[in-house]
Amino acid sequence: MAKAIRFHEIGGPEVLRLETVEAGDPGPGQARVRHTGIAVNFIDIYFRTGRYPAQLPSGLGSDAVGVVEAVGAGVTDIAVGDRVGYLIGPQGAYSNVRVMPAEVLIRLPDGISDGTAATLMMKGMTAQYLFRQVYPLTGGETILYHAAAGGVGLIACQWARAMGVTMIGTVSTDEKAAAAKANGCAHTIVTTREDIAARVREITEGKGVPVVYDSVGKDTLQASLNCLQPRGTLVSNGTSSGSVVIDTTQLAAKGSLWLTRPAMMHYILPRAHMLEMADEVFTMVLEGKIRSQAAQTFALEDAADAHRALESRKTVGATVLIP
Repeated sequence: MAKAIRFHEIGGPEVLRLETVEAGDPGPGQARVRHTGIAVNFIDIYFRTGRYPAQLPSGLGSDAVGVVEAVGAGVTDIAVGDRVGYLIGPQGAYSNVRVMPAEVLIRLPDGISDGTAATLMMKGMTAQYLFRQVYPLTGGETILYHAAAGGVGLIACQWARAMGVTMIGTVSTDEKAAAAKANGCAHTIVTTREDIAARVREITEGKGVPVVYDSVGKDTLQASLNCLQPRGTLVSNGTSSGSVVIDTTQLAAKGSLWLTRPAMMHYILPRAHMLEMADEVFTMVLEGKIRSQAAQTFALEDAADAHRALESRKTVGATVLIP
């Protein structure tokens, strides 16, 4: 049997329940993974609150690491005893053990601990696809990145520094500004007291930036648009403050701007490409260019408290559940 966090109705963190469920044996093309760490991501809140649809009752989470303890027929590239992680697949990562499609599992290299890997699967891969695929950076650019002290943000700070990119990062507190700078963010903007667009124009001597990576959404939309150079790109990669709704005539009026709303699933497949992405993330860590550990950990049964902390913006960096 397995212990899993499930919810039977949408709502606040209180709807999350620890339940006993049947883990089952892996069928053809499947593997059973015993988790050692489960990442908490803002997308989990979207599912819990109904912003993203889930068939109730539902498990939660799509991002975890662990050890393979059984494989089904036809599985050849994953073996019992392998340390693995994943970031796509069915909801249900908030559990101590589960059966997963083997094709989504990524073998973890020696030299990267489970604790580090638990902060990298979704968050490291997100930094990779934003900086290397959605709007590919080459080095030398000055960019604006919102929520620079978040789980993805601190990895993005380090990735930008390694590439020779000057990152301007928004944060909500001085504590988070210090964390972002310590991880390579060149300039921080504390949004509770500073005007984002004015500071970006000041830092860039009036030029603006060629790209804004915005996971906040509604609350930062106008500031993001006002920071862009003519023909600049707004990468709307999240909506933690609410959905982005825009009159496209604004894009023309503000300089023939580009807007994209990327989704990981359209950048990670097929499996061979997913493994190449993961190799790049792991190499950045093994070469010492990125360091990542959970800043907050919660027991699996305290998943509701983890959600409360994340929603209240009290967290810095990555949050991980320990089963």
